[in-house]
Amino acid sequence: MFRSLCFAAALFPAIAFAQNATAPETTPEATPEAAPEAPLAAVPEAPMTMARLAAIVQRLDPDVVARGPAMEFTLDGIPVIVVADARADRMRAMVPIASAEGLSEADLMRMMQANFDSALDARYAVANGRLWGVFIHPLSPLKQDQFLSGLVQTVTVARTYGTAYSGGGAVFGGGDSNGIYQELLDELRKKGQEL
Repeated sequence: MFRSLCFAAALFPAIAFAQNATAPETTPEATPEAAPEAPLAAVPEAPMTMARLAAIVQRLDPDVVARGPAMEFTLDGIPVIVVADARADRMRAMVPIASAEGLSEADLMRMMQANFDSALDARYAVANGRLWGVFIHPLSPLKQDQFLSGLVQTVTVARTYGTAYSGGGAVFGGGDSNGIYQELLDELRKKGQEL
């Protein structure tokens, strides 16, 4: 978990905000109540394009390999494939997890529970005989931070498959995962007392 959080922190660069150059100067006579600070306006982000998406991925991994509409790269040792289609206005980030052969009913049930409450924006999916972690989003409204967050969550669902089945730290309280996590915690506590 700590390693995933470190990975997430490394993906999100610090954002520095400059003070508004036209803000009124305060004088010694002025009180803070007399000169309230204006809220920082959000800088609008340009629509996501194939070129912007490729530039972001290139910064994440300079060794990215482009194959048509797909980009293959590695994040923290995990292979990632991003496929985008400007005409369909869609983007998909995928992480291969395992062969889908032999997935039990219990495995499938647990992944569906995680998709509801703990995988966050990432999802478990099966395609072409393989189990995947995926993040799917419309391309043009995709913000850089949403893309980076989706990548982190997708890598995290791959890493936590078979254990926590989680996309990160948050869990939607209306699902089954909290009870499952509590059972796991109780089991670990019991084992700890036996040692």
